[in-house]
Amino acid sequence: MSFLTRPEDLTPATSAPRKGKISLVGAGPGAADLMTLRAIRCLGAADVVCYDRLVDLEVLAFARPGARLIATGKEVGAHSWPQERIDAFITAEALAGHHVVRLKSGDPSVFGRAGEEIEAARAQGIALEIIPGITAASAAAAALCEPLTERGVTDRLVLATATCRPGELPTDIAEIARPGTALVFYMAMAQLERLSAELIRCGTAPDQPVTIARNVEKAGPETLRTTVATMARDAVAAAVTNPALLMIRLAKDKAPQARAKCATVRASI
Repeated sequence: MSFLTRPEDLTPATSAPRKGKISLVGAGPGAADLMTLRAIRCLGAADVVCYDRLVDLEVLAFARPGARLIATGKEVGAHSWPQERIDAFITAEALAGHHVVRLKSGDPSVFGRAGEEIEAARAQGIALEIIPGITAASAAAAALCEPLTERGVTDRLVLATATCRPGELPTDIAEIARPGTALVFYMAMAQLERLSAELIRCGTAPDQPVTIARNVEKAGPETLRTTVATMARDAVAAAVTNPALLMIRLAKDKAPQARAKCATVRASI
């Protein structure tokens, strides 16, 4: 018996009607060997695999032979698979008795729009499971051999998206850019000028170091070391685009000046 096979997987099928289910599976940051064993087992048992644009195709080698592989990727301005269509498709396949894997890059619960798919499955009474994956922030820190948090320097970790839905207010930088915080912004490349201005307004030093990491654990990884003041210009010069992470460590010892300046600015708005 393979170490990827569980005893219950070898139980003979019965003649009872097969019940479908949906598995939201995290593919991790790219490298296939960073997937969990549970995720690999799940792919090996699936009838249908719906995978996102950012999923490394190497990961699909773990899918069961004969499984249908459906690319459901979405790009800004090119939504051939809008979320509503994905929800309808995976629930219809599960209701037809199929085991559907919704394969997402990183972790399904971290900016992976898992909430809509969970709601759609529950509305239809479909069995559902979530299999976590390594999120990009953890993978980037590991690839750089740097900790996400550090005792005495950063005792708080904030993961935020810089790209919200149309019409939504962006993340309140003043609420999260606090000394002692490690900030990681996902999908931030189109928002660098705004983030730079707001961070500086809230007291972050213009020369505060920033790391931008792209294609973590994929072919052609990129790392750009820059500062809060120059990150927008430097990213353009280096042609760094999404998917990329913006990583900032705001040390505790800069607390008094940062909070006081931010409070003054916000009071004057």
